[in-house]
Amino acid sequence: MAGNNRPEDPSNERAYTGGADASGDDGLDRRRRDLGAKLASRRPETQVGAGDAKSRGATGYGQAMKLSSEFIAGIVVGAGLGWIVDRFAGTSPWGLIIFLLLGFGAGVLNVLRSAGLVADAGLHSSDAPPADTDRK
Repeated sequence: MAGNNRPEDPSNERAYTGGADASGDDGLDRRRRDLGAKLASRRPETQVGAGDAKSRGATGYGQAMKLSSEFIAGIVVGAGLGWIVDRFAGTSPWGLIIFLLLGFGAGVLNVLRSAGLVADAGLHSSDAPPADTDRK
């Protein structure tokens, strides 16, 4: 059997760490402590203190500013394009209304992408077939 942890199985010495004295809870506690020590040695050292709370707050404000600027930029660009379309095409106020709504949608999409809640459009997907650059 592949997952057998019996002491009679010499090929599975690494999985079986207990002997006659490591039965029951004592063996489990020792293995748990050993595993905890291994995990602690692999974790990066972090200092928990008052400075961490300030840095987390600063990164939170930075993230909020980034997300709000992404949203506002989408709306401003949409409104600007709509105003320009209305100026040149004489379709006032429809260009402004339509492009303002498109800018709002683009701003929401940018915020969701920036927050990591929506993946990119897949333009650079690895499962897409490679572009054929040898064509003549």
